[in-house]
Amino acid sequence: MYDRILVPTDGSEAVDRALDHAVRLAADHDATIHALYVVDRRIATAHSGDLHDEIVDDLESQGEAAVAAVADRAAEAGLDVETHVGRGTPDTEIVEYAEEHEIDVIVMSPEGKSPRERIRSLGSVSDRVADDATVSVFLVK
Repeated sequence: MYDRILVPTDGSEAVDRALDHAVRLAADHDATIHALYVVDRRIATAHSGDLHDEIVDDLESQGEAAVAAVADRAAEAGLDVETHVGRGTPDTEIVEYAEEHEIDVIVMSPEGKSPRERIRSLGSVSDRVADDATVSVFLVK
């Protein structure tokens, strides 16, 4: 039923709770886990001065660490995993990645960012993904 499971990550501890469920689901269905981190282009654009490249590099490094953490957990469970760090608007990139990679289910936490960060990113990424995705979305609190 599930061959490809997408776990979007922002590197927060909330991803660990979602990942627990994704790993179990993947193990039960012999599925591949896809770990995705999106460098939010709005943050990079807001810093268009001298620090722009440094900020983007830092965000990409954070992204690489975040997807590596997901990959490590999946590998410990004996699962296949694919990782990707993209750029764009997180909810849009998550939905597009799911469509392009024929993802069967997206497993994510609605609580990754603090309330202040949610305001800055214009609301909940998980809400918009759940609204826009063409596949099932499991939200793990």
